[in-house]
Amino acid sequence: MKICLIAEGCYPYVAGGVSSWIQMLIKGMPQHQFIIYTIGANMSQRGQFKYDIPENVISVEENFLDQFLDVKIQKNRSYRLLPREHQAVLDLISRDTVDWNCLFDMFSRDGKYQTNEFLCSHAFMDIVMAACEDTYRITPFTQVFWTIRSMLLPVLNILSCPIPDVDVFHSVSTGYAGLLGAMFQYKTGKPYIITEHGIYTREREEEILKASWVDVYFKQTWIDFFMGMSRAAYDKADRIISLFYGARQLQTEFGAEDSKCMVIPNGINMGRFEHTEPVKEDHHPLALGAVIRVVPIKDIKTMIYAFDIVRHKIPDGKLYLIGPTDEDKEYYQECLDLIASLGCTGIEFVGRVDVAQWYGRVDMVLLSSVSEGQPFVLLEAMAAGRPVIATDVGSCRELIEGNLDTFGSAGLVVPVMNPDQMARAILKLWQDAGLRKRMARVGRERVNAYYREED
Repeated sequence: MKICLIAEGCYPYVAGGVSSWIQMLIKGMPQHQFIIYTIGANMSQRGQFKYDIPENVISVEENFLDQFLDVKIQKNRSYRLLPREHQAVLDLISRDTVDWNCLFDMFSRDGKYQTNEFLCSHAFMDIVMAACEDTYRITPFTQVFWTIRSMLLPVLNILSCPIPDVDVFHSVSTGYAGLLGAMFQYKTGKPYIITEHGIYTREREEEILKASWVDVYFKQTWIDFFMGMSRAAYDKADRIISLFYGARQLQTEFGAEDSKCMVIPNGINMGRFEHTEPVKEDHHPLALGAVIRVVPIKDIKTMIYAFDIVRHKIPDGKLYLIGPTDEDKEYYQECLDLIASLGCTGIEFVGRVDVAQWYGRVDMVLLSSVSEGQPFVLLEAMAAGRPVIATDVGSCRELIEGNLDTFGSAGLVVPVMNPDQMARAILKLWQDAGLRKRMARVGRERVNAYYREED
């Protein structure tokens, strides 16, 4: 079987949980062939792979949201939209319900229109004018024009990607990747699967509400825009997979048909951690670990503040930040500056290492994310017999406290962006070796029972 896997903002450019899952999926199905369609933010990422591409990958088709900015247009071409076409584009920027089939026919590779030419046409200007009259009467016209254009340019251009000859399409998110999968399904009639590790619509909503670059006039417009793309993907998908039940509930709230939805949790290779040293009970310096990408969504700063509180009670404690630091160099520098301003000694950025070995060097594992799906790091830490402290996001509480079992708690759950509570949790576990040992045992039992890769 030949599978087209569509990945946005992750594999193979970014090391992390979703990318690791994709690599595991491909390598675990050597009897099948894969074509990878990637969607990245900018062309500077081209060829900058963080993973060795498995042998059963036929090709990696790289697409970038900024690659269409320099496309040459044919001047003076006249665009005369049919009423249905005009309404479909207008609805895309101002309505909950969008005629995606019409848009697919208009802007796919064999469609009637070339996106860059269309966005310079009188027909597009008519749509902007209609949007101003309908929705943005008090908003400056130039702001409306450039906002709408910046929304439509990557979306409509991504629809012009060539359609591969495969048996199944599979996107690992909704968003741009999901929309491309929806278009492929519409054009070919082939099966289409979505696996969401986090809920894309909710993540974009949180980003937009906090973002300073989005003018207040357009925050809801952007949120609705991403919601519309997710609904298109849900509508065309044959199966919609989530990693935990809370995510499935959100999918149905955002428009997914319940009968299409199913839960398949992440799986861990327990064999990787069978030789990990057990939790130490004797007196020794505190060692905390966090396996993370140094990016804002992981909220490393809260972890730094929490450790700064802890070190005043445990001066010889250590915090090891394990993972890549090059994904967001500006944020990495902000973290370094924060550490320096606090005068906080004992924090080390380890970089990329064999995490299975590092789990054995720490007493507990921290996660301070503001958004997660079902984080691999918690499953790995629990498989390695390490108690965990995590923020109450995604399925973290479900993993730590259990959902259907009676094993007990594998760690502590703390509020998002609350250094004081995280520090208290660290001190609580550090002061009770017996509690650490019990939580370590519970974590291994839970992963072994419900989250084994081979199951």
